[in-house]
Formats: sequence, C-alpha cells, structure tokens
Amino acid sequence: MSPPPPELIRVLIVDDHALYRRGLQTVLATEEGIEIVGEAADGIEAVAQAEETLPDVIVMDVSMPKRGGIDACRVIRQRVPSARILMLTSSDDEANLFEAVRAGANGYLLKDVPPEEVAAGIRGLHAGQSLLSPMMATKLLTEFNQMSVQATAAAEASPAEGIELPRLTDRELEILKLVARGRLNREIAAELFISENTVRNHIRNILDKLQMHSRMEAAMYAVRQRLIDPGE
Repeated sequence: MSPPPPELIRVLIVDDHALYRRGLQTVLATEEGIEIVGEAADGIEAVAQAEETLPDVIVMDVSMPKRGGIDACRVIRQRVPSARILMLTSSDDEANLFEAVRAGANGYLLKDVPPEEVAAGIRGLHAGQSLLSPMMATKLLTEFNQMSVQATAAAEASPAEGIELPRLTDRELEILKLVARGRLNREIAAELFISENTVRNHIRNILDKLQMHSRMEAAMYAVRQRLIDPGE
C-alpha cells in the first residue's frame, strides 16, 4: 500500500502589487504540497483573510497601504496564532527586520530571492523552522552582539536586583543558545542526541515561558536579558 499524500500547506499571499501577487501565486500553485487559500492587497484584508481561511503560512509584504505588514503581523499573531508568517520586502532596512521579528514574524526574505526559495521557506516555516536570508541573518547577529554589549554595560552600571526572569531549564537554555546560532531542529537534535520531536517540544515550552511567537524573537529577548551570550 502506498503512503498517503503529504498534508497540503495552506498559504495566504499578501502584497499590494497585483502583478507580484499573481506571479507568486502562479509559481507556488505549481509546487507540490502547497495550496493557495487566499490573497490580500493590504494589511486590513490580510487580517480578515487570515481569520476566514486559517492558513498554515502567510507570505506577506512589509510595506503596504492602509495597514502595513508588520502591524498586520502583530494582529494576526493574536487572532490566528497557529499561522506562520513569512515577511517579504524589497528593502534590506534592518529596522524593518527587527520590528518584524518583534511582531512575531517567523521568517524574513528579500523579494529578489528565486521563487523556489520562497517555496522552500514556506515548507521550512511549516516544519517549525525560522528563516532569514544570509544578509538578514548577519544583520540580526550584529544586533544580538550589540544588545549583549549594551545589556552587559547596563548591568555593570546598575546591577538589577529582584528581577524575576522566566525560569528556563538547563536543557531549554542549551537549546535556546543553539537556536540563537541559527541551528535547525535536526541539527540541534543531532548535537544533543535527542529526537527532533523533543527539540520541538522544548522550543514550544521556551516560547510559552518567554511569551514569544518565534524562535528569532525569543533569541533576541534572551540576549537582551543576558540569558545567553551569542558570542559563546
């Protein structure tokens, strides 16, 4: 008996440029295992479509009229928390990158990447991974290091007392450090000699404790709070 076909990844496309939206829809429609369940031209429509279609992954432009992608991301995170959000942008402005991460985006790519990379990103996000282009990953790592230096200086200047941080187990801290270094679930599992399912469970617990929506956001928070040192 042949195995059942893989579950379709339900995708919502959000972009204010109709030609780009149509082009992306045409390309993704040819990808096995991906189903386009809706499209939207701005952030307001994106929120409404997300609530109506309950997509697995939302591919959304950062800059749009009426309500931008980052603002829409914040709202969708609250109303459709199961959706994974991949932000696309034509600008490599790191300010947008950091805001998108803080808003709960799970991935961030420049629009000039090949369409097949967007499809691979959708599959990766659906599998529980985070996604950044190499350029954006470098920018985020630089931000990690800057936050670590600032946090250390602030702590030395005014040591904090009585501040209760989320209680992560030793294993959770170990995994969070590997997440901050950009390790994939399978790489973490191999390094720690545990299953990928165990890694996913630990990451889910970490996000719950930190009240975060994405791996990247948790890593940035952890550096800011001096829970980890990205230079380790």
